[in-house]
Amino acid sequence: MMMAIGIIGGSGLTQLKDLNVAREELVDTPYSEKSVSLLCGALNGLDVVFLPRHGSNHSIPPHKINYRANLWAMHSLGVKEVIGMAAVGGIGELLSPGTLCVADQIIDYTYDREHTYFGENLSSVTHVDFTEPYCEVLRQKLIAAAEVEGINILDSGTYAATQGPRLESAAEIHRLKQDGCHLVGMTGMPEAGLARELDICYANLSLVVNWAAGIGDGPITMQVIEQHLQTGMQKAIQVMSAIPTN
Repeated sequence: MMMAIGIIGGSGLTQLKDLNVAREELVDTPYSEKSVSLLCGALNGLDVVFLPRHGSNHSIPPHKINYRANLWAMHSLGVKEVIGMAAVGGIGELLSPGTLCVADQIIDYTYDREHTYFGENLSSVTHVDFTEPYCEVLRQKLIAAAEVEGINILDSGTYAATQGPRLESAAEIHRLKQDGCHLVGMTGMPEAGLARELDICYANLSLVVNWAAGIGDGPITMQVIEQHLQTGMQKAIQVMSAIPTN
């Protein structure tokens, strides 16, 4: 049984440059004809299993990601803790570009995604509790690691998971803000829900790369997003590298 932390990389984290790769595992799952490629190695002494959810060349859009196969593959290797890294838009006033946040709640606005392992071939209907969608133990590990590294991080926030791949309208963001959301991204669900169904301790680490539509001045440009991805992702990697192993 492997005792390693899984890291699912989002936009800006298709590769872990500091990961000392020991081997690649090609894992077959019931949810994909293709094997899932997982990179196993060490990140500054931390045993890690890494998977870029958009593919190694960032070619899979959010609504086409095979979330079920990805989480199942991690689970098959015995991974018990998974960090879902995400590049997001900031809605709340404290969520300016460059900010790191460990979300504690999520609202799912996605549709037509394969979102459960309990949809067919059942002997009985299965429900899982999702009151607290993220694992508090792993959330606290991330928060503690940021403190050790002297990196500012927000320890709570509600993630709005939207369908994508387009960005949201200003009116949609206004609605999300009224709903109590602080962050907006496209990959938070069904990833968190599937992890819960597999009894994986799952936490979100979000990097704000732009103000959401209508919050900042003018349109959202990829130039601004790329700028904050480059500067902020290294901080995120630094936090994940400092997670206590006990």
